[in-house]
Amino acid sequence: MKDNSEYFEANKATWNDKVKVHSKSDMYDLEAFKKGKSSLMQYEIAALKEVKGKSLLHLQCHFGQDTISWSRLGAKCVGVDLSDEGIKLAQQLNEELKLDAEFVCCNVLDTSDYIKDEFDIVFTSYGVIGWLPDLKPWGKMIAERLKKGGVFYMAEFHPIVWMFDYLENKPVMKYGYMQDEVIYEEYEGTYANQESKMVTKEYGWNHGLSEVINALIEAGLQIEYLNEYDESPYNVLPELVETKSGNFVTKDKLYPLIFEIKATRL
Repeated sequence: MKDNSEYFEANKATWNDKVKVHSKSDMYDLEAFKKGKSSLMQYEIAALKEVKGKSLLHLQCHFGQDTISWSRLGAKCVGVDLSDEGIKLAQQLNEELKLDAEFVCCNVLDTSDYIKDEFDIVFTSYGVIGWLPDLKPWGKMIAERLKKGGVFYMAEFHPIVWMFDYLENKPVMKYGYMQDEVIYEEYEGTYANQESKMVTKEYGWNHGLSEVINALIEAGLQIEYLNEYDESPYNVLPELVETKSGNFVTKDKLYPLIFEIKATRL
C-alpha cells in the first residue's frame, strides 16, 4: 500500500492555516453561529430529520460548526478532523456554547484507532472525500463505527465538479473523472476568502460515483438512495447564479454540482 503520509502532512498544515482564515470569514460567519445560526444545509436536514437523542459521528468536521449544529438539535456528537487547530477551535466553541460535543484529532481513515463507540448516524459533507486516496478503508471504517441498523449520510460535491481547474476563474476541464494520480494545487486564498494572502498547498484525489457507492456496499452497507442535484448550497465556484431557493447553479446547468447518499448498516 502506498505511503501517502507526505500528502496528509501537507494537507494538515494547509488546513491548520485555513482554520485561522475561515474562522474570520463571512462564509463561516462565526459571530452569527455563536448566536444560534445553524451551519447545516437543506439536503442534510431533510435527510436526517429528527436527530434528538441519537449518537452522531461527524467525519472531517473542520472546526466543528456542523457537529455543534447537530448537537444543538439534540444529538450526542463526536467530530473528527485532521487539523489540530480545527479541533482546538471546535473544543473552544463547544465549551463557550456549553454543549456536550466531543472532538478528536486524527486522520479520518484512522478513526477506528481512536474511537471505539458505535453510532446511530455517521455523517460527512461537502469537500471531504477528495482528501482520501482510497475509499475502501473509508467505507470499512464507516461500517465499523455504525451500529447495526445505523445510518450513514453524506452530501458532497459531484465528481464532475472536480474534473475542472478553477484557478483562472473560468473552469477548464483538466482532470480525469476516475483519475488515480494525486492532484497537486498551489494558489493564493481559500474558497471561504479568495482575497486572503494565505498560500494554499494541497493534494487531492478524484473519485467517481461508482467508487463511492462500491466502497460502501463492499463494507456491508445497503444504499437507500443516491441523488444528484444541479443546485449547490455554497457559492464556491466561479460564475454561479443564485436561485430562488437560495442555492447556486451554473448558468447552463449542464452537470450536477451535488450528490447525496443515504445508506444503512445491515
